[in-house]
Parts: sequence; structure tokens; C-alpha cells
Amino acid sequence: MKRLYLIRHAKSSWADPTLRDFDRPLNKRGKRDAPFMGEKLAELAIRPDFIMSSSAKRAEKTARTIAKAIAYPPKKIFFTEAIYLADENELYRIVQSCDDKVTTLFLVGHNFGITDFAVSIAGVQIDNIPTCGIAAVEFDLDSWQQVVPNSGRLLFVDWPKKYKSQR
Repeated sequence: MKRLYLIRHAKSSWADPTLRDFDRPLNKRGKRDAPFMGEKLAELAIRPDFIMSSSAKRAEKTARTIAKAIAYPPKKIFFTEAIYLADENELYRIVQSCDDKVTTLFLVGHNFGITDFAVSIAGVQIDNIPTCGIAAVEFDLDSWQQVVPNSGRLLFVDWPKKYKSQR
């Protein structure tokens, strides 16, 4: 049994038009939403064996913030540029290369890849995973190499604005 949590980075800032897209930081809402969603994961006692994240600034900050909220050591997060702008096919390659000792994997990345990948692996229609949204998918598999289209079951999709009235 494997579980994959696809996490879209929190809302980023467009305040400095001179920054490269890769270097955009989180905006005020993103800085509020990332710890909030980390707390939601902690409340559900969801803790990964491994976190992989895009090395883009906004994804890195999201991954570090969520890791802190769930007491995952930030030094153990694997950052890679390969997830930045990765499409669904690249995300398959990345997930399939994961060590099979990992049972629960967090992958922090970007749209449209994250949403397209969730739709493909779970075989369900998801229009959009919002910023700082999380799609949880479970696989009745022994190896990450077996993750292929329609091989997973969507457990939930969650996102910060769902809780707007509670905040």
C-alpha cells in the first residue's frame, strides 16, 4: 500500500515583475495558507516518509512550512528542479523512481502538472487543485514503479479556501 499527497505550492507573489518565475516568493495569503494546511495534515496524523519538492522558491517555502507543521525534518526534504514545470509524464517518472521503502510520499509542485497527474493516476475529474491544495491518492501497490494511469484511488482533495468561514 502506497499513499501519495500531491501538494500545489501556496499562493505566490507577483509584486516584483523583475523576478524570474522560479524565484517568486509566497505572498501574504500563501504565507498564511501553507502553515494552515500543514496543521490540517497534522490534525489527520498524516506524516510522510519522504517529501520531494520543486526547488522553485514558492514550492520550497511551502514544503518547508508544511514540514514544520507536521514535525518532518526540513533537512530531509529533497528539492529538485525536475518538478518545476513538470508535466504529467515527468511526474510519473519522478514518482516511479521513488524508493519502495517509502510508503507515504509528499510531492510539492506546480500546476498544471499536479492537477493533470492527479486526474491521470486516480482516473477522476478534478478541474483544478487550487494553490496550497492537496490531492491524496492511495495505491494498492508494492512498488512506486507500478504507478500508472488509473492505478490509484482518490482519498480527498483539500484546499485552504474550503475553510474560509472558519478562519
